[in-house]
Amino acid sequence: MINPKQLAIKDFVYRLPEERIAKFPLPERDQSKLLHYQQGTIADYKFTDIPELLPKNTLLVFNNTKVVQARLLFQKDTGGLVEIFCLEPVLPHREVQLAMQQTGDCTWKCLVGNNKRWKSDSLKLNFEGGTLTALRQAQQEGHFLISFSWSPAELSFAEVLERCGRLPLPPYLNRDLTPDDNTRYQTIYAHHQGAVAAPTAGLHFTDGVMRQVQEQQIDTAYLTLHVGAGTFKPVKADTMAAHDMHAEQLMVSKQVVEQVLQHLGNPIIPVGTTSMRSLESLYWLGALLLQNPALAPDALLINQWLPYETATPPTATDALQAILTYLDQQQTAFLHASTQILIAPGYDFKICSGLVTNFHQPESTLLLLVSALVGENWRTIYQHALDNGYRFLSYGDSSLLMRE
Repeated sequence: MINPKQLAIKDFVYRLPEERIAKFPLPERDQSKLLHYQQGTIADYKFTDIPELLPKNTLLVFNNTKVVQARLLFQKDTGGLVEIFCLEPVLPHREVQLAMQQTGDCTWKCLVGNNKRWKSDSLKLNFEGGTLTALRQAQQEGHFLISFSWSPAELSFAEVLERCGRLPLPPYLNRDLTPDDNTRYQTIYAHHQGAVAAPTAGLHFTDGVMRQVQEQQIDTAYLTLHVGAGTFKPVKADTMAAHDMHAEQLMVSKQVVEQVLQHLGNPIIPVGTTSMRSLESLYWLGALLLQNPALAPDALLINQWLPYETATPPTATDALQAILTYLDQQQTAFLHASTQILIAPGYDFKICSGLVTNFHQPESTLLLLVSALVGENWRTIYQHALDNGYRFLSYGDSSLLMRE
């Protein structure tokens, strides 16, 4: 049995030439390559083939989070720039959905670029029809608490970011934002604002592909995991035992829990690693509720090691049913929770049968997730992609990987 705490990230490396990183999206979303892996066999397709490649009776699960324009560039009187990158809300709401609708003022956990240039008490950023003010409150581990206030005060924070913020492209693209990025770095089904990185596996889907999915009688479901900047956090520890996974906020409707429950026994395939982490977290949230049905809503958190430290995990049916019972007791149609789940070799999948995903960075937790799904075959899969002209990372090509 593999102990994920003893895994060394240096064992999950491959050579990724800079020229293989897709710096820009293809002209058409669904014209990317698609690598299909099943039972040791690799085949090359185009993404438009995916509806026919999905197994019959599949439930395809999407993450409908929407990337917010979380980068704010404040120009000082001297002309220098201070960049504030909004990570997650703190006050008056920690829940992203509520925080984005906050009016007048709020406090967020942020990264600050050129912090040494920030000498004054506050910074101001004028935007069309208003002004945003940032006040630095405190410095914590690797980030700052920043209080924002704005006028006109009746604007929501989402509207403020829409007017004066910039889309946060992945750092490895190493280029300036283009007008195209504002649409192409969002999925066509993005709905709930709150992510600072796109669930990029979904970028390949078009209205045409979605129609084909329906024609193949593939069921679909949508949940929300607000992707945090931690998704790009490099693993610097020698072993995974010393790596802290970032927490991300998850929102799942009662209807989707029921859909997943009804599809147990048939293929359930998430679109993207965030959807996979959400589905597997859903199971472990149910396991927590079976242990403590009276768990407080703010205690609904999946620790990264919980899946590896539970001696007798419940059945998926019992776990999902526990969530439905909890939602009924709470008289709510949505489950709100946080997850730090780490899916790595040694993980026992409870919900997911496969994965639609792009090709990930060497030495990343996302590569660990892929390895948990397909085992050491990830090396053969990635070498095939390198040998056959696949484009890598966020704007790169796609794969449909079926679980070993």
